[in-house]
Amino acid sequence: MRLRKTILLVAAAGMMAGCTSTGGVRQPSAPETVAPEKALVLPPPGGPSIVSVVERKRGNGVEQTISLFTSSSVPGQNSLKVQFFGASGANPGVGNAGFSKINESGIAREVARSAAGVPMTTSAIFLQNAYGPFGYASGRSRAGDTCVYAWQQIRSSTAANTQARNFGMIQLRLRLCDARASERQLLGIVYGYTVTGTFDGEVWNPYGNPPPADVALGRTGAPIYPDEGGYRPSPMPIGYEPAPAIVTQPRAAVRSASTAQPAQGVAPVPAPIGPRVPLPGEAPQTSARPAAAVAPIEQSVRAIGVTVPSPDCIGDAAMTAACRR
Repeated sequence: MRLRKTILLVAAAGMMAGCTSTGGVRQPSAPETVAPEKALVLPPPGGPSIVSVVERKRGNGVEQTISLFTSSSVPGQNSLKVQFFGASGANPGVGNAGFSKINESGIAREVARSAAGVPMTTSAIFLQNAYGPFGYASGRSRAGDTCVYAWQQIRSSTAANTQARNFGMIQLRLRLCDARASERQLLGIVYGYTVTGTFDGEVWNPYGNPPPADVALGRTGAPIYPDEGGYRPSPMPIGYEPAPAIVTQPRAAVRSASTAQPAQGVAPVPAPIGPRVPLPGEAPQTSARPAAAVAPIEQSVRAIGVTVPSPDCIGDAAMTAACRR
C-alpha cells in the first residue's frame, strides 16, 4: 500500500514539473559563425581578406578561427587562430579551455600539420612585432608556393604578474600559403595584424604596463629629424597584393590573333605609308609594277628635257648659227 502511494506521489510530482516547464528549445554551446567585423584579430590593410570567422566560447575565454583568402595549390586553408585566456566563469555553463606554453616539440607538430607535403624550416632569428616576440617557419612546395606558419604568445612579464594584475594571455597561430607571394611578403602579415579583442578589467590586461617615454624626448644633444628613412629604419611593408597570373598562349593562337579582323567598334589600323622595309634575313622584294607603266614616265622625262636658247643667241643670224654649233 505504501509502495503504491509512493508511486502516485512521484507521478504527480513529474506531472507538476512538466506543467511548469516552458518547453523552449535551446542549443548547447557550440562553434558559431560571426560577422568578419567581429574578428578579434584583423589582417593588415592590403593583406588577405577574411572569408569567415568561427567562434567558440569557453568558460575562461573565447577562441576564433579566422579563415583567410587562399591562392595556393597546397592543401589547406589560410587561417589566423586566436585564443583569449581570462578568468574562469567568464561564460557560465561552458567548460574551460586548457592551454599550454609554447614549447619546441609542440610547435614542431603544429608546423608539420600546417602545410602537408611542404618541407618547413624553423627560423632561428629573433623577431618582434608591435605585440612582442614571435617565431615562424617557412618552406616552398614543389609547385613553387611559399608557406609560412607563425606563432605568438602575448602575455605580460612575470614581474607585472606579481602585482595581482595583468593575468590575461593571448595566443595566435597564422598559416599562410600563396602561389605568387614571397616569404617576406607573407611575413609582413605578422607585423601588420591588429588585435582588436580586449579583456574586461585591468586585472586581465595581457600587455602589461605601458612602456615609458623615450629618454631622448626633451633632452639636449639628441636631435630628432623627420622620418625620411635616415633617422629610423624603414618599417617592414605590411600586406601584399599577389601579381596576376601569366597566361601563355600557343604560337599558332598568337599568329592567328594577329591576322584576325578587328573587332566591331574598333578602328582599323591605317595602312603603312612608303615602301615596306624587309625583315632581317628576308629577301628584298622587287617592285611588281609593269614595264608598260614605267615607259610613259620615262617619255615624259625626255619631253621635259628641252634645250632653252640663251637670250644672246636670239636676233642676230650669225650669233644664232654660232649658238647652234
